[in-house]
Order: sequence, then C-alpha cells, then structure tokens
Amino acid sequence: MAHWIKFIYDKSTYIIDIETVSAFSSEPDNRRISFWLPNTNQSIVLSPTGNPDAYKQVLDYIKRTVDRNTKSSWIKINYDRKEYAIDLSRIGSFVCESNGRLTFWLPDSTNTIIITPQGNPDAYQKIQEYIKNTTGHSMP
Repeated sequence: MAHWIKFIYDKSTYIIDIETVSAFSSEPDNRRISFWLPNTNQSIVLSPTGNPDAYKQVLDYIKRTVDRNTKSSWIKINYDRKEYAIDLSRIGSFVCESNGRLTFWLPDSTNTIIITPQGNPDAYQKIQEYIKNTTGHSMP
C-alpha cells in the first residue's frame, strides 16, 4: 500500500511513496534523518528545524513501520556512528568473507554495510537468521 508524502527540499517539491524507501539513517547527535530516493542514489537529509513537516512524516512512518516491525524484514543496526533502519527484503546480495565479515549494499545508495560477529553480534545474528529463513542458505 502506497504512503505518499509531499515536501519541499532544496527548492524543489518532492512527492515520494515512502513505502518504496529501503533504508533510513539517523544521527542521534543532530537528529537528522537521511534516506535515498528510490531508483537513484540521491539522498534526502531532513532535520526537525530545516523541514519540520517532512521530518515528522518520515519519523512517524519509521515509528509505525520499522519500530513496530510490521514487516519482519526490517532491522535496526548501529553502524558507523549512525542508526540504520534497513528493509532486508530489498537487499539483493550478501557476502560473507572467510574471516566472518558480512557485507551488503544499501539499495538506491552508495553505502556499503560491513558487520562482524565481534563488532555487532546482535545485528550479525539477525542478518544471518534473515538470510537462512529467506534464502534457505546459510553463511559460514
């Protein structure tokens, strides 16, 4: 079901189906929320002071969809001093190196996520479980 939002950003008006966004990033220190437009690598960065209406709409969507995990494929991880909310069902490939590093790429962005069992054991386990349950394959 589409969830359209409309806002002005960088002097342009955007209308986006927020349901098509595959990942969000937030920075607790400055309360900014970032996401990447679908089918592009263009990022949108919203702040509560710079664009309060759009910020609230996106934050409400994250709370309703991601935090309540209505889609079991959403995961929240802390990575590179940011909190990411990622819809794993939109990830097209996962790589596990011999040292256990698990790598995947965020759709619609240029961001690479690298998770290790030592550095982020909870996220590592959740991603491993998702891979096993979804693909039927396990990573070493």
